[in-house]
Amino acid sequence: MKKLIAGFTIGVVTGLGLAGAGSAGIVAALMAQGSSATDSAVKIVLENARVRVREVTFPPKVTTAMHTHSLPHVGIVIQGGTLSFRYPDGRTETENLATGGVGYRDANVTHEPTNTGSTPVRVIEVELK
Repeated sequence: MKKLIAGFTIGVVTGLGLAGAGSAGIVAALMAQGSSATDSAVKIVLENARVRVREVTFPPKVTTAMHTHSLPHVGIVIQGGTLSFRYPDGRTETENLATGGVGYRDANVTHEPTNTGSTPVRVIEVELK
């Protein structure tokens, strides 16, 4: 999976109890974490001095706002699908994510993911502090 599916975010990736929150609550919570996104559900499932683990859900046919991941992270796909990524330079990339797939992404990646499929894509992100 190339560079962790172009860096989930998932910084998105990902307790704040956001799974059922609306876009405004998700944006506020992610901005507090150094990322910004809309329309992706992010739930912190573990955090300590060394890692933050987030469960990120990308709803079908939804574009998440352009954002930057401030931490390096490992992503584990728990429900696969297709995400398309747009980068600030206009470049795009499409990743077909298989359930159970794993990838790594360095810090400071900026992108705008879109779930182009008809089912949610879910990823566990383990951010390294």
